Amino acid sequence: MKFVSVRIITDQVDCLTEFYEQVTGQTARRYTPDFAEIVLPGATLAIGSTATVKLFGEGSAEPAANRTAIVEFRVDDVDAEFARLRDMIGEFVQDPTTMPWGNRSLLFRDPDGTLVNLFTPISAEAIARQQH
Repeated sequence: MKFVSVRIITDQVDCLTEFYEQVTGQTARRYTPDFAEIVLPGATLAIGSTATVKLFGEGSAEPAANRTAIVEFRVDDVDAEFARLRDMIGEFVQDPTTMPWGNRSLLFRDPDGTLVNLFTPISAEAIARQQH
């Protein structure tokens, strides 16, 4: 089995796609007005409109309702990303902080309220985990 993507369902495909393009620095592939993908090394972030939910089963997903998953991106320098995104994000959930498991982490929310974590492994153990 290979993990390939996470899909976020939204009422704001353009807004969310533009947000993640700015965060990742990558241009999305916009296949239809209801679906876009940002292809990154390791996985793809897909963004689908609520209109696509009926393809999976009416009511199976609800936009802007996530309070459990965190979309995470490993970056080279989380402090540099904080400086780059400071004006765009506005309010952060957590400024860059070194976590007990050895990552330096930055948390904020996307326009639909989903938590986004940018992190940089800084301890020897965390760096070793990322090389697997």
